[in-house]
Amino acid sequence: MSKTILITGVAGLLGSRLADWIVENHPDYKIIGIDDLSGGYIENINPSVLLFKKDLVKDSLEDIFEQHQPDYVFHFAAYAAEGLSPFIRCFNYDNNLKATAAIVNECIRTNVKRLVFTSSLAVYGHGYGGIFDEKQTPKPIDPYGVAKYACEMDIQIAGEQHGLDWCIIRPHNVYGIKQNIWDKYRNVLGIWMYQYLNNEPITIFGDGEQTRAFSYIDDSLEPLWNAAMVKKASKQIINLGGVKEYSINEAAQALSNILKDVNITYLEARHEVKHSIPTFIKSEEILGYEHKTDLDEGLKQMWDWAKAQPTRNRFVWPSYELDKGIYSYWQN
Repeated sequence: MSKTILITGVAGLLGSRLADWIVENHPDYKIIGIDDLSGGYIENINPSVLLFKKDLVKDSLEDIFEQHQPDYVFHFAAYAAEGLSPFIRCFNYDNNLKATAAIVNECIRTNVKRLVFTSSLAVYGHGYGGIFDEKQTPKPIDPYGVAKYACEMDIQIAGEQHGLDWCIIRPHNVYGIKQNIWDKYRNVLGIWMYQYLNNEPITIFGDGEQTRAFSYIDDSLEPLWNAAMVKKASKQIINLGGVKEYSINEAAQALSNILKDVNITYLEARHEVKHSIPTFIKSEEILGYEHKTDLDEGLKQMWDWAKAQPTRNRFVWPSYELDKGIYSYWQN
């Protein structure tokens, strides 16, 4: 009897690429995908995936879980825009916390073997001296981080009270093929590629000395699979991604080396974490993570894909829930 995987956010970067990897490496598994196609594109989805176009908050998921009885669930669906989240608070909590609660309910009800939830380094806030270690108590500094931390706590409670097995992954600055480059507010490397393709200068917030550990998506696919399948990943919280920090200026220079003739515009600083230095020992020891793709090579692969993409309208929020304090570059 074949086993079944369910992936939410299957049209997004993590979901679509993991589905591709499973089809190639574990073809005996059936893949069910859920996505409302608000932030990902149907072209991203592997044809072997059985897609259900659903809103996790507004639509019932009971029939999908009841009919297909997934063995493992990867819950990736989220609108990951930390900087924008203070201006779309209600949407942020619906999209993250309420949607996750709906998935948790179904996982409990249908006895899913393990739920893999992608949280975020945003839960750490500024961390402790910029170091983000899984043993630290999170201190998020924006509503997105608050929502992700609340999801983590709810999942752990579900484990204690209902016996739900789980693994919480905190990925960081993931980029690569099939990323949404048309969203104005998230995925800095994708934003830059969109800007370049549209003859705009690439933009940097503040002085560009913020540091991030960028993570090429393909390096994380087998570790994500292991988060569901490896016994020692049960009820673990694990940082996942690149092991080398780059300043935003350095990342911009790396992309400029590929694109050539890049103009850079510096914008006002925004409320954000200055330095992000995640630990990676648990991901190596438990999930078998290996940092195989450096930023130069990852950007080249992503650019080769991005420049071949069709022209799409850029996603811009028509209005915000809160306009007070909105940065000038996001004002409508």
